[in-house]
Amino acid sequence: MKQKLSGWGRTAWSYSDVITPSSIQEISAVVASPQPRGVIARGLGRSYGAASQNAGGTVIDMAHYASSSGIELDQQTGVVTAGAGVSIDALLKYCVPRGWFIPVTPGTRFVTIGGAIGSDIHGKNHHVDGSFGVHVLSMRVMLSTTEIINLSPLEKPDWFWATIAGMGLTGLVVDATFQMLAISSSLMSVETERLQNFDALIEAMGSADDDNRYRYSVAWVDLLASGASLGRGVLSRGEHASSNQDSRQECLAYKPKVRMSAPPWVPNGVINKLSIKAFNEAWYRKAPPKRKESLESIAGFFHPLDGVRQWNRLYGTQGFIQYQFIVPLDQTDVLRGVIGRFADAGVASFLAVLKRMGKSNPAPMSFPDTGWTLTLDIAAGARGLPELLSTVDTVVLDAGGRHYLAKDAHVSPRAVQVGYAHLEEWKQIRNEMDPTGVWKSDLGRRLGLVDP
Repeated sequence: MKQKLSGWGRTAWSYSDVITPSSIQEISAVVASPQPRGVIARGLGRSYGAASQNAGGTVIDMAHYASSSGIELDQQTGVVTAGAGVSIDALLKYCVPRGWFIPVTPGTRFVTIGGAIGSDIHGKNHHVDGSFGVHVLSMRVMLSTTEIINLSPLEKPDWFWATIAGMGLTGLVVDATFQMLAISSSLMSVETERLQNFDALIEAMGSADDDNRYRYSVAWVDLLASGASLGRGVLSRGEHASSNQDSRQECLAYKPKVRMSAPPWVPNGVINKLSIKAFNEAWYRKAPPKRKESLESIAGFFHPLDGVRQWNRLYGTQGFIQYQFIVPLDQTDVLRGVIGRFADAGVASFLAVLKRMGKSNPAPMSFPDTGWTLTLDIAAGARGLPELLSTVDTVVLDAGGRHYLAKDAHVSPRAVQVGYAHLEEWKQIRNEMDPTGVWKSDLGRRLGLVDP
């Protein structure tokens, strides 16, 4: 059935034939007889751009695939096998009460396991635990020939790592086996403090001796602050609470709630410079001036925006751009300069998140590397935004940085070529895995990852 699709940013809409398969045989039949525009798998559509769209082609809806809900957990070891269409939400609801937590989670739990692999998701613990791909023990992948093969770091490792962060363009992940993290409580022990400017924030986060003591670390940055307050922020660092810290009778109880829903129609401009400035001031003042400990829920610490269903509607019909880049650790002056450019331009970001990242993995298209990553949410209709982002693109690339493709709805093919040194190596492996060019997406075509 032909449907109009977009990413979570609701900017680049396109029409595709969407197939919701009822069996693996039905998936094989679709892949065996593709349209000229090819096929791409789609999970819950939480990539911000067009990674799971395929204009004029076929989209396979894995999130509603009848057999995608399977979760098999080894209670003793924490090794789990889950279908590609299983969401992190479903996985946590099953595994947390049993004492296991997903090794890496992004800022939303409404991401599928297939999407987690295709985007090689990272979280607040990258400086300690790396991205999702390093925790995958094996996965089954359907090739364009419809053959289903097993991939692992030891079994066809080049194909395995090309599929990690391959944006779904090497094959369709059927299921994956990965290692979970043992926990004794569903609460988080969190330390929070506000820091008055960029220098204070970098000093607090930049010390590996201090920051690495915490499994999770993330800072919210006020992108509208200027002068002596430029780059002020709130730093939150935490660890899974122990059962001794949790006074509840059921330490592993886990019942996240969606407390409200954004209305189906919101006028453009509700999220603007004035409303964000007011929010930023309130959020900054709410944080304690000195480091303070507290207990928070998993949902509150990792997935606060998930408490509002369809929160992306708040940007109106114009949608929004999520812009995420990374620069090396020694490029703090570049990071300061980028924050200064946004402050000077008065371009407001409701969400501005800074993280210190750890070492990269062998996946040629994986985004994270040792450095600083800044993530911004900006209304797509903001005045001067295309020019500002293009300028920042150049600054980031000149500093040896790159952009995250799972968030992208903006960068040019050249930015990918410059930012990803192993792009040609990945393309060669992709062509080995898909010699007839079945796997295609709007993102892949726009960025030159696949043939037009």
